[in-house]
Amino acid sequence: MTITNKDLLAAITAEAPVATGFLSNLVSRSSLRGEEGPAQELVAETLTELGFTVERIAVTDKISEDPLAGVPALSYEGRYDILGTTPRTNGRTLLLNGHIDVVPVNHATWSSDPFTPVIRDGWLFGRGAGDMKGGFAMAILAIRALRSLGSKAGTTNFSFLSVIEEEYTGNGTLAVIRAGVTADAVILPEPTNLNILLGGIAITWTKIDIHFGGGHAESSDRLASPAHAVASLVNAFEQFETELNSAPPAPYDALARPFNVNVGVIHLGEWPSSVPARAELEVRIGHSDSVSDEEILKRVHSLVAGVLESTGNPPFTVALHGFKAEGYYLPDGHPLVDGVASAHASLHGIRPHSEVMGSTTDARYYVNQLGVPALCYGPVVQNMHGSDECVELASIERGAATLARFMIDYFSN
Repeated sequence: MTITNKDLLAAITAEAPVATGFLSNLVSRSSLRGEEGPAQELVAETLTELGFTVERIAVTDKISEDPLAGVPALSYEGRYDILGTTPRTNGRTLLLNGHIDVVPVNHATWSSDPFTPVIRDGWLFGRGAGDMKGGFAMAILAIRALRSLGSKAGTTNFSFLSVIEEEYTGNGTLAVIRAGVTADAVILPEPTNLNILLGGIAITWTKIDIHFGGGHAESSDRLASPAHAVASLVNAFEQFETELNSAPPAPYDALARPFNVNVGVIHLGEWPSSVPARAELEVRIGHSDSVSDEEILKRVHSLVAGVLESTGNPPFTVALHGFKAEGYYLPDGHPLVDGVASAHASLHGIRPHSEVMGSTTDARYYVNQLGVPALCYGPVVQNMHGSDECVELASIERGAATLARFMIDYFSN
């Protein structure tokens, strides 16, 4: 059957309220690390209603032994990915991969409860609304529109995957890949402002633990100062970032500063009248693939040792923590890129930008380990990972139309 863009856009508009309701429900299920179950069950219920066969794929603690695994902070007992599948024929296959987990929240910095979705001026606010539950809504909207039009696109050879721990280790997607779940092409509806994301950098997380003697604040002038040491460490990491960005390789040389070093967590002291006895830092380090995780660990160890020489050389440890992510890149001009770009252009009148970013996505596993083309395309968002995170509802509709048009073309060839 022939489905015109006019037909498609009308179906998207008709189904949009249902997709917004789904998104609101999904945002209200917090899905912080280790708490993904209720949100996963909503995804499972929704996929079942759309005719998918749904299975729960356990992520076990054994995944941490995989050479590509990130370093987990929690047990995986009782935690799982959701996989929805349609019947398999001889045609080519397509997989949508989305992550259900969201990053932590500082409630005091939000203008409203981050897990009570609020719509203001066409934007839906809530933790995870942008990264990346809005992408789930976009995908569900595209599927609902195709079903309502009677299209066969996506009724066979099509899978929908909802994974845990994309924000922390990537072990959710790694686990299903090791279980044999793949396709001929993969789209991740990550937030891209309706551009096409082709690649990301390598990322290593480290955790630094420094032990000081501590003592009463009265003697702080005579004791090693953990606060001063931490300030010096932050300055040293800024210099390290400058070194990493001295000559970024292609395609990351298109970015002004692709390899950011972010001191994201500092724990220091328990009481104003006590000199801290311990300092903990968690640092996210972006870098090129020419630098290994082990090399990053050595360089951080050397950096910390150099800073602490002036504070009496207190004992410290540096360990890998969270991400050990490889960089990845799908070349612009790949047929998958052209397919999504053409679908977008046919509906919205302009070809979307193709870009790389100074971060990563689970697309890296498909591109690097399986040789399967994978890209990200998703809605317009603001304040991702920050306070008052939100997604533009109109962009969910525009992105859903693009995805649906792409699927029609993809499954007809």
